[in-house]
Amino acid sequence: MKPKISVIIPCYNVENYIEKCIDSIFEGTLKEIEVIAINDGSNDKTREILDKLQKKYNKLNIIHKENEGVSIARNIGLKKVKGEYIAFLDSDDWVDKDMYNKLYLKAKENDYDIVACDTTAVYPNYNTIISSNINDKTKSSEALMINSYAVLWNKIYKREILKGMEFKEGINFCEDVIFLYQLYPRVKRIGVIHQPLHFYLQREGSLTYTYDKKLYQLVDALDYIIDWYKKEKIFDKYINEIEYTYVRYLFATFIKRLAKTKDKKKFIEGYEFVNKKVKDNFPKYKRNIYLKTFNAKNVYLKHFNKIIATIIFYIERNKLN
Repeated sequence: MKPKISVIIPCYNVENYIEKCIDSIFEGTLKEIEVIAINDGSNDKTREILDKLQKKYNKLNIIHKENEGVSIARNIGLKKVKGEYIAFLDSDDWVDKDMYNKLYLKAKENDYDIVACDTTAVYPNYNTIISSNINDKTKSSEALMINSYAVLWNKIYKREILKGMEFKEGINFCEDVIFLYQLYPRVKRIGVIHQPLHFYLQREGSLTYTYDKKLYQLVDALDYIIDWYKKEKIFDKYINEIEYTYVRYLFATFIKRLAKTKDKKKFIEGYEFVNKKVKDNFPKYKRNIYLKTFNAKNVYLKHFNKIIATIIFYIERNKLN
């Protein structure tokens, strides 16, 4: 029987997490489901654990390959899927037993292209809910670009809308942002379940906790999106959405994560870099139509400057101490 959902899981050195991840899917209430786990050249016990799990679950498909990165691993998975809908899951995360069943039933209600749910971020000492930022009024690709939480793993996708798509190879950080912003113009129908059905593990040493120079790949990803929209001749149609996204990611997401460094000189260099990028690409961004909505986020973006950035640096540094 054709699976209702195919779940693609790239795996690299996740011996402590992968069993919980896969168990959570197959112990769920949706039984017509397949998992494609791509072992991307792990050098721990991931391979052995996957092979053991394959004996337990006959709908678990495993591919062992040399290490080439998460984008190539996901692309291999996309070529193997058989499901009506496709999902992506990180190998150290897990799902509620009802997640995929609820998302699938919602998708079938109105032939949705995408259905999303909320997420529980799991920290060592506490949990917090992350909204999908999608609501019943999110009925356009423009609204997705502006509002949605741009991650892969809290959603299912109709297989047809992913036809011909692939992850950009050579980028293994923010590759999901590129993929989603290439996908959004295709999306016509959007569904949502306002329940935290996905669990997002916050591992110490990740960018959530520490600074890593690969954070700058976020800027590369956003520049690539601009070039792609221009190449596809849809940049003018979505210029307000791309401009707002660019500013929001650089002045909010980038700056907050950059503040994880304890080196103030590195932080100021990063601030000056992204400030110049915004000025070069979108010098009149303060006139953006989405910034006309009065809320705390937009006030921050419109008035963002070196003083505000420095305050963020000291706030984050105090958290680390």
